[in-house]
Amino acid sequence: MPDQRDQSAASPYDALLLLSFGGPEGPDDVVPFLENVTRGRGIPRERLKEVGQHYFGFGGISPINAQNRELLDALRKDFAGHGLDLPVYWGNRNWAPYLTDTLREMVRDGRRRIAVLATSAYASYSGCRQYRENLADALATLAEEGLELPRVDKLRHYFNHPGFVAPMTDGVLDALAALPQGVRDGARLAFTTHSIPTAAADTSGPAEEHTGGGEGGAYVRQHLDVARLIAGEVAERTGRTHPWELVYQSRSGAPHIPWLEPDICDHLEAQAAAGAPAVVMVPIGFVSDHMEVLYDLDTEATAKAAELGLPVARSATVGADPRFAAAVRELVLERAARERGEGAPECWVGTLGQSHDVCPVGCCPARAARPAAAGVDSPYA
Repeated sequence: MPDQRDQSAASPYDALLLLSFGGPEGPDDVVPFLENVTRGRGIPRERLKEVGQHYFGFGGISPINAQNRELLDALRKDFAGHGLDLPVYWGNRNWAPYLTDTLREMVRDGRRRIAVLATSAYASYSGCRQYRENLADALATLAEEGLELPRVDKLRHYFNHPGFVAPMTDGVLDALAALPQGVRDGARLAFTTHSIPTAAADTSGPAEEHTGGGEGGAYVRQHLDVARLIAGEVAERTGRTHPWELVYQSRSGAPHIPWLEPDICDHLEAQAAAGAPAVVMVPIGFVSDHMEVLYDLDTEATAKAAELGLPVARSATVGADPRFAAAVRELVLERAARERGEGAPECWVGTLGQSHDVCPVGCCPARAARPAAAGVDSPYA
C-alpha cells in the first residue's frame, strides 16, 4: 500500500529535476553534440568528427538518453507507489531535452522550488560545480526572458547511499559468477571511474578537504570509500577476499597535463604480467551504462584483455535499479525535512559520513570563476 504519510513530505519542493549530461540519438547529432560539449575550446569540426568515431561505431546513438528515460520511469513509479505527489522532469547539459528548455517548462507549470538530482554521485568540478554553473546559466536566460525564477537546490552527493552501493555490489557478484570457475576465486577487482586532471582532483570537494601532491581530494577519497565498501561486502558474501585497486578511464586531456592514473588498459597489462587469473571491471564512477562504459570498458578494455589472454567481466552500473530510485526518494525527503527545519535520518554507509547539502564557497573550483546556482555563493538564492 502507498505510504500516505509521504504525500506532503516533499514540501517545500514542488518538483524534482533529473539533470544529466545528454548524448546524441543519431549520426547527424554526433558532431553538434560534441560542439556543445567542447564549446569555447576552439576544437576544429574535423577533429570532432574523429572524436565522434566512438559514437558512430554505435550508430551515432549514445545510450544515456534511453537510460535516463528508464530512470525517469523508475522514479515516477517509486514516487507514486509511496504516495509522493512530486512531478519529475528531465533536462540535459549538452543535448535535448536541454536544461534551459526544461526549466522554462517547469516555471510555466508553476514550479517554484525545485530539487535537482545530477547523474554524478561524486565531488569534482565536472561532476558537481559544472552542473551548478549550467543551472546558473539557465536561470540567467530565464531572467532575461522576464520569467519568475524558481529556487533550485541540488541534492547531496550520494556515492555512499546504500541504494547506490548495494546494486553495484550485486553487480560485482554477478560478474564474478560469469567468469570461468577456474579463475573466479582469484579474480582481481578493478574499480573504474573517469580520470580527471590531478589539479582538479586535488581541489575537489570543500576547500578544507583539498589536498596537494596528487592525493586526490574528495574525488579520490570518495571513490576509495565506495570501493572498500563493495570489496568488503563481496568478501563477506563469498568468503573470499579479492584484491582490488582504483583505476581510471576516459582520459581526454592534453598529454602534457597530469591526469589521474593508472588507466584501465595499463592496469590490465600490469595484472596480466603479474599473473592475475582474471579481472572484474567495476564502473563505480558511473550511474548508467553510457558510452564511456560501452566503449572504454566493453570495447577497448575488453579487447585489450583478449589480446593479453586475460579473462575479464564487467559489472553493471545502478541504472534504473528500484533500490536507486528509492534512494532518490529518500534523498528528496531528507533534504525537504532539513529545509523545513526538521530532523532527518542520515542514510549512508562507509567512513566519510553524509555529504553537505549546500556547496560552500571554494567547493570544486573552476579555473575561471563563473556564477553557480545551488551553493552558498549562488546569485539565485
